[in-house]
Amino acid sequence: MARSPIRMSAVAFALDVVLVVAFAALGRATHDGDVLGRFGAGLAETTWPFLVALAVGWVVSLAVRRPAAPLRTGVPVWLVTVGGGMLLRVVSGQGAAIAFVIVATITLALLLIGWRLLATLVGRRHARAAR
Repeated sequence: MARSPIRMSAVAFALDVVLVVAFAALGRATHDGDVLGRFGAGLAETTWPFLVALAVGWVVSLAVRRPAAPLRTGVPVWLVTVGGGMLLRVVSGQGAAIAFVIVATITLALLLIGWRLLATLVGRRHARAAR
């Protein structure tokens, strides 16, 4: 069954969203400890700047053309997500401590570029096996 480019882009964007939310949720759980109480509102507050920046990153990088490309799409989406997310955090009064910037930069690189690298490697293995 052939995968449509629109469906592939939608799945890739959804995966990016899930990973950004997971990043924020892990951070909230690590620092708040109150996963069930204030987690929902706190999670939304922590996540929204990065989700907005993620959407901008998708537009800027024209990610719909090659959503799973690690370098062409993953790197610009990651850079815009981190940079834009931090900028929006600062502008909205949430702050951006240097330790948070470092952890977010590394973690989001692993998540947003990492799944694309894995998908590329798996795709190449399948292509070799099909030959």
